[in-house]
Amino acid sequence: MKTTAVLKTIMGTLREELVVAANGRVSREAFTLKDRPQNFYMIGSMGLASSIALGLALARPQRKVVILDGDGNVLMNLGGLPQIGELLPPNLVHIVIDNETYGSTGSQATISRKIPLEKIAQASGYPVVEKVTEEKDFKLTLERCLEKEGPSFLLVKVEAEEGPEGLPRVNHSPVVIRDRFMEAIRRS
Repeated sequence: MKTTAVLKTIMGTLREELVVAANGRVSREAFTLKDRPQNFYMIGSMGLASSIALGLALARPQRKVVILDGDGNVLMNLGGLPQIGELLPPNLVHIVIDNETYGSTGSQATISRKIPLEKIAQASGYPVVEKVTEEKDFKLTLERCLEKEGPSFLLVKVEAEEGPEGLPRVNHSPVVIRDRFMEAIRRS
């Protein structure tokens, strides 16, 4: 599977869910594919998407909150997984797109080649843990995770590709991202 295909499926499936997108390629692709006020794009703060989304899910239990993460981002904040497993927000869906590299910084290998992130999520207490390696299984698994009471952890294995060069950067300033996201939260 390719990252773009996975993100196209995710962004095409989402409706009113609040999304916190990790920095790097994930944010840039989500922005390019479907920019919307319900998307909070991380800019320059690697690893913190899960912590921000956890706080959001706890503060807004009536809204589904989706984390769009990468393996490198998860590894920068492994402490976020057991925190989610301890607090168990049922409205949280954590999607990790795992290309086994730090794709935005030169494609250095991550340890997810040998250490299964889905097993770390399971050991951290996520009640729903899924892993997808085939594109044909992805959409159905994604829909199941969005419907189930969570928190859910969905690991999606994708091919390593070139970095985000050529993808437009998120052209909203951090203040604009914050303000329109806060307005989207208030509208609920």
